[in-house]
Amino acid sequence: MPLDTEELSERFRAEAIDLKRQLLLITNFIGTEQEHDFTEPANCDGFGRIRHFRRETTAGWPENPLPVDPACRALGIPFTNVIRAQAFQNAVCNWRCWYCFVPFDLLRANKKHSAWMSANDLIDLYLKQDVPPKMIDLTGGQPDLTPEWIPWMMKALRERGLDKQVYLWSDDNLSNDFFWRFLSPSEIDLVSGYPKYGRVACFKGFDRESFAFNTKAAPELFPVQFELLRRFLDLGVDLYCYVTLTTANGSAIKDKICRFMDQLQELDENLPLRVVPLEIKIFTPVTSRLKILGTDPLNHQWRAIEAWNHEIKDRFDQKLRGLRICDVSLRNRQRIVEHA
Repeated sequence: MPLDTEELSERFRAEAIDLKRQLLLITNFIGTEQEHDFTEPANCDGFGRIRHFRRETTAGWPENPLPVDPACRALGIPFTNVIRAQAFQNAVCNWRCWYCFVPFDLLRANKKHSAWMSANDLIDLYLKQDVPPKMIDLTGGQPDLTPEWIPWMMKALRERGLDKQVYLWSDDNLSNDFFWRFLSPSEIDLVSGYPKYGRVACFKGFDRESFAFNTKAAPELFPVQFELLRRFLDLGVDLYCYVTLTTANGSAIKDKICRFMDQLQELDENLPLRVVPLEIKIFTPVTSRLKILGTDPLNHQWRAIEAWNHEIKDRFDQKLRGLRICDVSLRNRQRIVEHA
């Protein structure tokens, strides 16, 4: 049976946010399985980790300019191939993607490995470092189960005079409408108009079947991802996307990728150029899950990326393909920027 996404979303939200005190349940990495995969020890008293975002990928796979290029552009610094970010991770997620680098035990509001923290608490820990990174990454879990986290962090950065010095980045699995259901109009305006903020939304597959296989959610939720993305596009947020190309079914991959690209362009003609396919690699928690799957979905992603590369080359001229991802214009985004 697929996961009951709505029930899990509401339950985990209730367990992960204290609205009255403006507190969030944040993961503490010390002593966790996830800690084994860190390139640097956990920092910020265990509530943070330094994340290195790298442009370079495996040979034959497209480079990953996220969030390197948007961050460099917003901060006015030279473009680079690696950027360091201070990552904080909320302690809940409503899906169970088999390839997730986070142990499932850290996605269920596990109080053994998390604690209540305010945005100001996180900023205090961030500032304790000798040289804090110029970027803060709000990740999960699923940060948008508690969408207040983003405007709360923005307000805390502004109050400290850091809003022009620090780039804020958050990710979202496009699983719920909590952003609009729970944020006030003024909070939505803050997020959509915050200059040094970028958001990445992750498509968990390229059709209903791959989506359900990857997330354990109902396949009917795959098209909902497009509707939620459209709503963010309408806000004019500086928006980017990931897509994971793993699937248990290797048949007709070329046709499926073509249809997925069509669906993206129905939202905005240039949107595929703001989408980065993520190569799935094996982290510590994933090894045991692969054995349970009884199949090897990693091979199919290489056939899918061949189809993806073909579609990009076929649909966009060399000039557009050569743009930095942050320079690819989206209709609503351009309209908002020009109006501002």
